[in-house]
Amino acid sequence: MAKIGFVSLGCAKNLVDTEVMLGALVEEGHEITSSQQEAEIIVVNTCGFIDKAKEESVNTILEMAGYKSQGACRRLIVAGCLVERYRQNILQEIPEVDAVIGTNEIPDIVRVCGSELSPPPLFETRDAYLYSDKDPRVITTPSYTAYIKIAEGCNHPCTFCVIPRMRGKFRSRTAASILKEAERLAAQGVREINLVAQDSTMYGWDLGQKKGLAELVRDLAVVDGIEWIRFLYTYPNTIYDELLDAVAETDKVCKYIDMPLQSASREVLKRMKRGGSRRSLERLISRIRERVSEVTIRTTLIVGFPGETENDFQELLDFVEEVQFDRLGVFAYSDEEDSESYILEGKVSDTVKKERVDRVMELQAGISKAKNSRLVDRKLPVLVGGPSGETDLLWEGRLKTQAPEIDGVVYLNDGVTPETRPGEIRMVQITGAFEYDLVGTLLP
Repeated sequence: MAKIGFVSLGCAKNLVDTEVMLGALVEEGHEITSSQQEAEIIVVNTCGFIDKAKEESVNTILEMAGYKSQGACRRLIVAGCLVERYRQNILQEIPEVDAVIGTNEIPDIVRVCGSELSPPPLFETRDAYLYSDKDPRVITTPSYTAYIKIAEGCNHPCTFCVIPRMRGKFRSRTAASILKEAERLAAQGVREINLVAQDSTMYGWDLGQKKGLAELVRDLAVVDGIEWIRFLYTYPNTIYDELLDAVAETDKVCKYIDMPLQSASREVLKRMKRGGSRRSLERLISRIRERVSEVTIRTTLIVGFPGETENDFQELLDFVEEVQFDRLGVFAYSDEEDSESYILEGKVSDTVKKERVDRVMELQAGISKAKNSRLVDRKLPVLVGGPSGETDLLWEGRLKTQAPEIDGVVYLNDGVTPETRPGEIRMVQITGAFEYDLVGTLLP
């Protein structure tokens, strides 16, 4: 058996893949180490979504390759989305890589980490893979929180996105499998679960369950030990009233809608093959707010899409100002050679894209600060996280409206005692507000 080190890049969905691979290796008897210097086998689970992610993945692979001469590493394995896009390039251009595993080849991790020291064979792409409750997982998030991937793949035709090519068609896990996994996580001490998929709101559609996500979150709320349930990555065209009602009526479900909209211009949305318009999106957001009181809405946007004019961008700014999102992230368009949008005319310069990113974020910073300021003096439930990664002087936690890793936190500058434990759900009184973070006193 070997000492194996992992580096996991990219989104939460990729992290679940890493945890499944870790579980399979631990079950096989391998030892997992956090020291890359000591690892005999290093696995890099890559992201290949956009240029920055690809660059980070390649740089990480090259960094880990250095441990073949400077550490104990004798085998370097590359897994994940980058493999699906550049399998042969990786093997030909980075000779230190001994094996590659695509997103449908996750079960092969045991074979490529086996005792045979000669380079493992290159496996042909398997049928579409989807893990289940029967697959062991090693949770790498804090012990009180975990992600559950409820579906894999995507059926949407967005022209800027290559995920369907990397991950395949949309396919849902069964509700029974998800519930069993949630029960197992709860028994391990997990109190918060975050449901992830490329489009969470389509969960169950391929199984004939058009209201699948609404039914799933209601069922998950019955699981003993699970206190907070949040679903991420919803698609605007697939949000339905029964789901909003489940959010509004189920106490354990966080009143939080993560809904990437990408643009507000009808012409840009048309070129993205997403459909809709500023007016239709405004109606959708109004409907969400009407059905779910005090809901937090998070979105992500893309600026600089081919053909986006200054008028298109101004419409986006006006939309952000009008809608007043609680959370917002923005990306500069990345021109991916195997995406449909790659051949579109009207490319926007990097300088203009950066300027547009800055203008959106400057606008959102003021909106976020104003919204956070309205929380000052309120008493709200907080999930205690532990000592802050920013300073040893403070602890931090998260509100129901703050998703892990992507949103801000509540810095706890008072009320923490030697008896305070990470994973507790306590009341906090908000005492200060910044653009993205809050400050509060933990109450007895």
